[in-house]
Amino acid sequence: MQPNPVIFRIGRFTVYWYGVLIVVGAMLAAHLASKLSRRNGHDPEIAWNLLLVVLITGILGARLYHIASAWEYYAEHPAQMFGLQMSGYGIFGAVLGGLLGLFLFTRVYRLRFLEWADYCAPGLILAQAIGRWGNYFNQELYGPPTDLPWGIYIAPENRLPELRAYEYFHPTFFYESALAFAAFLALYYLARHWKRGRLYGDIFFLYGIIYGIIRFFTEFLRPDAWRIAGMPTAQYVSIGFVVICASMMCLRRRIAQGAGGHALVYEPGQPWTDDSSDNVQASDAGHEESSSPTDAVAAPTSRDPLVRPDERGADRDHDG
Repeated sequence: MQPNPVIFRIGRFTVYWYGVLIVVGAMLAAHLASKLSRRNGHDPEIAWNLLLVVLITGILGARLYHIASAWEYYAEHPAQMFGLQMSGYGIFGAVLGGLLGLFLFTRVYRLRFLEWADYCAPGLILAQAIGRWGNYFNQELYGPPTDLPWGIYIAPENRLPELRAYEYFHPTFFYESALAFAAFLALYYLARHWKRGRLYGDIFFLYGIIYGIIRFFTEFLRPDAWRIAGMPTAQYVSIGFVVICASMMCLRRRIAQGAGGHALVYEPGQPWTDDSSDNVQASDAGHEESSSPTDAVAAPTSRDPLVRPDERGADRDHDG
């Protein structure tokens, strides 16, 4: 049975499985980031405000990565580079584009970039696990031919020219999806329960290591992989992800042991923003006197511009 990439059509309006799965994954990722950030005293609405930014930059990055991977084709068909097509996106490009959006958002609102990368990492890999099923409906991201009972049928028009004689192929998309979902369970558990010895950014760096390893091995089952010097380009990127993230985890632990390294240590229940806001507030406080001792006690202590003092830490314990 051949899957249909279209869910339904109403006139010229078409809804694709790929688009719906991307939206569902993104919404779940925002929901998880909201829950995790709320446990540390942040306004849960921040994650939903962030969603729009990272969706735009992530989709743009994903498309640019795909265009680069098939440049010979798009150089001859430039009109097809951008549009509303529901295929042709690279996950590594989506991750890098999303990180850029996250960085810009945290800079504007003076939030800690790596803290929010930790909140986003479990939901990100869950969204990847869900989004991979869009490849199933599009009949793409399949592996070499196979006689195994879980092999999937690929229609002749979707087969590579050298594989036209075969009908059933390894479901590479499923292998990656299943491994990504297992990684999500591990990262989400760590994000909720790992406190001792943890630094800000550790959850995200673990994501980079785990997904880099997953992608490195699944690329061996990609006959259509974009290659450089005979090796899939995604494997080069995967190695880079693993090396950079592992190095950052080790290097930052050495820094954390030195003077001033306490700022890197994860503190559950403590929202954080740029220390420069502290300096400004401290300077202002030196020129003003509180009208009464009660005022000084009642003054909100959060520096998060999107945290409402009356909601800070609300329902933090309800997540377990």
